[in-house]
Amino acid sequence: MVANVLIGLREGLEASLVVGILLAYLVRTGRRDLVPALWAGVGTAVVISLGFGALLTFGPKGLTFEAQEAIGGTLSLVAAGLLTWMILWMSRTARHLKRDLEGRLDQALLAGRRAVYVVALLAVGREGLETALFLWAGAQASSTVAGPLIGALIGIAIAVVLGWAVYRGAVRLNLGVFFSWTGALLVVVAAGVVAYGVHDLQEAGILPGLGAIAYDISAIVPPSSWYGTLLAGLFTFSPAPTWLEVAAWCAYLVPVGFLYIRQVWGPGARRPSPAPAPPAAEPAA
Repeated sequence: MVANVLIGLREGLEASLVVGILLAYLVRTGRRDLVPALWAGVGTAVVISLGFGALLTFGPKGLTFEAQEAIGGTLSLVAAGLLTWMILWMSRTARHLKRDLEGRLDQALLAGRRAVYVVALLAVGREGLETALFLWAGAQASSTVAGPLIGALIGIAIAVVLGWAVYRGAVRLNLGVFFSWTGALLVVVAAGVVAYGVHDLQEAGILPGLGAIAYDISAIVPPSSWYGTLLAGLFTFSPAPTWLEVAAWCAYLVPVGFLYIRQVWGPGARRPSPAPAPPAAEPAA
C-alpha cells in the first residue's frame, strides 16, 4: 500500500499543480468565463481514467490463466516503462512546467473554449491513465484491488490538499526536492514491477526458467508477515524469485538508477529553486 500511496501522491500532486497553474492563469488574465471549460476537461479526464482502470481490472477475467498472465506481464512492463519515462521527464522539466503550461494555454485562449477543454483533458488525462495502469500493476502483484486502491486514494487526497494549499499560497513547497526523492524511490518500485512482469510472462510460458529459483528466504521473510507484506507492497518483493527475475531487476535498476542519479544530482545537474507561490486569487466556483 505504501508504494501506491507514493504513486497516488506524486501523480495526484502533478495533476493538482497542473490544474492550479491553469486555473490561476485564467483568473489572472481575466478569463474566468473559460473556467467551466477547464473543469469540464478535468472531469472528463477523471471519467476516462476510471473507465480505463475498470477495463484493466475486469476485462481479462474471462480469459485463460496463461492469457491473463501474458496480458498482466506485458502491461506490467508497459507500466514500468511509463513510470520510468514520467520520472525522468519530471526530473528534467519540473522547473519549466509552469511556463510550458501557460504557453499552451496562451495558444488555447486564441482558439476558444474547446481548446481550453482539450488542454485540461490532455494534461490531467495523462496523469490519470498512468495512475490507473500503475495501480492495476500493483493490484496484480498484491492479488487484491482494495489495498492498492485505498493507498492511491490516500495519496491523491493528500496531493489535492497540498495542491490547493500551493495554489492559495499557504505552502511554499520545494517541488525540486519532493520530485527528486520520490523519483529515486519510484525507480526502485519500477524495478520490482519489471521483475513481477517477467514472472508473469514466465507463468504464461512466454519466458523460460520458471522453476529456476535464485534463492529462497521465505523462512526469514515470510510472505504472510507484516514486513513481508510491506516489502511486497512497496517494492513488489518476492522472497523466492527466479534467476530471470533477479537479472531483470538488476538490468533495470542499475542503468536507470545511474541515469537518474546523474540527471538529478550529477555534476552538470542544475539545482531547481523552490516553486514560487502563485499570485493570490479567489478560487473559482
